[in-house]
Amino acid sequence: MNLLAAGSIALDSLEGPFGAISGELGGSALYFALAASLIRPVEVVAPVGRETMDAVRRVIGERPIDITRLSVLDLPTYRWTARQEAGSNLDLGSDDGIYDLWEPDLPERFDGWAFVGSMRPDRQLQAAQWLRDSAGLLAGDSMRSYVGSHRSEAERVLGACGWFCANREELVALGGDPDEPQRFRRAWSLDGLVVKAGADGCTVWTDAGAEHLPALAGHPVVDVTGAGDALAGGLFAAWLESGGVSSGLRDALAHGIACASIAISEVGLTAIARATPEDLADRVQQLLG
Repeated sequence: MNLLAAGSIALDSLEGPFGAISGELGGSALYFALAASLIRPVEVVAPVGRETMDAVRRVIGERPIDITRLSVLDLPTYRWTARQEAGSNLDLGSDDGIYDLWEPDLPERFDGWAFVGSMRPDRQLQAAQWLRDSAGLLAGDSMRSYVGSHRSEAERVLGACGWFCANREELVALGGDPDEPQRFRRAWSLDGLVVKAGADGCTVWTDAGAEHLPALAGHPVVDVTGAGDALAGGLFAAWLESGGVSSGLRDALAHGIACASIAISEVGLTAIARATPEDLADRVQQLLG
């Protein structure tokens, strides 16, 4: 069964303890795909400016990432600015004009597993609505600033998905109580809710209850950009490999947390792009013992 990620490709301007950098390649589609490709092949749907395409090819390298559905446009690549504070990113604005002319290049009747990562919510909603009736599993993600500025579209994305990923702040922005995530999941008829809590780890809520694992200790935390997308990439790729059975969810969550741990250990995509399946297996072993 195929795995597909629709989302953003970005050039990030970031500030944090690591200093200030600009033009750093990122985006939800690339973080998800680079993490998932440590486990299985993945297909990417996203818009990218022509001037950025060579950098995308370099970072993907020989990974099993299918980029034939990337839309290469004669427009500036999506740009995002953020400052890292207290272990999370404060959104300082973006230039998302590329979405004005982009139409997601999605396959007809896609019956694999799909992830619609954070991007401008009108396009995220377009992708989710296209995929919801055929995908075997459809998961979505959110970004706090877009929930605030495009609340209606963000809620409709949530309503189209069977699985949803959010941190505590995003959960609150969508009207949820972070102390009662199961109530939020049931209210939105979600099969699964992934609640990311940074240093406190991650919990997956389903009809069977909660599956929680802590964050990985003993590894550097340099740049938290893309951590949630890397977690989703590792989680859903590993769970798909297990056949999506409930008994495989804990192992899949461990793969997700391990991917996030790798991603945040250096600035941008550097660490997750350089990682090997052996590196991932080592961190999963550290989590599960």
